[in-house]
Amino acid sequence: MKFDIITIFPKIFDSYFDESILARARKNKLIKIKIHNLRDYTKNKRRTIDDTPYGGGAGMILMIEPIYKALVKIVGKNNLKCFRKRIKNQESRIKNNFNNKTKIVLLSAKGKKFDQAMARKFSKLDKLILICGRYEGVDERVAKYLCDEEISIGDYVLTGGELPAMVMVDAITRLIPGVLGSAESLKEESFSTNRKKEKESRVLEYPQYTRPENFSPDKKTKWRVPKVLLSGNHKLVREWKEKKSK
Repeated sequence: MKFDIITIFPKIFDSYFDESILARARKNKLIKIKIHNLRDYTKNKRRTIDDTPYGGGAGMILMIEPIYKALVKIVGKNNLKCFRKRIKNQESRIKNNFNNKTKIVLLSAKGKKFDQAMARKFSKLDKLILICGRYEGVDERVAKYLCDEEISIGDYVLTGGELPAMVMVDAITRLIPGVLGSAESLKEESFSTNRKKEKESRVLEYPQYTRPENFSPDKKTKWRVPKVLLSGNHKLVREWKEKKSK
């Protein structure tokens, strides 16, 4: 799977994407991540990417033109939402190479809430393009005409879309086959699919413990591992885990 991320701060991603599971997934060619500097798609010497909002208001707004040019470079003009609709209504002799395996997403505070079900859906794609907003927002025509979806990672305000982009890449990547060492990790973790009900549900992961069996932060206190986990009785352990996962 390939991730294309459009941002005005490309260096933000270096440290996170070069460590741990994501770095290993890139090394094993399970994912590709390409960062696009939005300023490379500007037309003046100052590399301007924002301007004041029409109608007044505080702050600056990211302009549509450099974002449009970046998307054209990544997927081609005819593969943008506005042009796909036009091509669909034209003669069949016109070839459209865009497919349902590519999505363009604007990271926005007013977007749909990102969750595990959405991560699972996106993990089936071939390409995901993430546009990182900044300042007071993005020209509304980007969401209306160029993007497939607007997505938020929570009901709070961030300084930009870079952190949400990292969150989405992380959550999606670990669902791609071969990325995690054990498939069981996906089955037992929080927000996994409840197979018994055959639908997506909020299943929380059970508490987990490791050595030492007893830990004492001071002479009067002992924090113990639950006895059932030390019993060796697999049936009781399984029942305990199921109970604690609800």
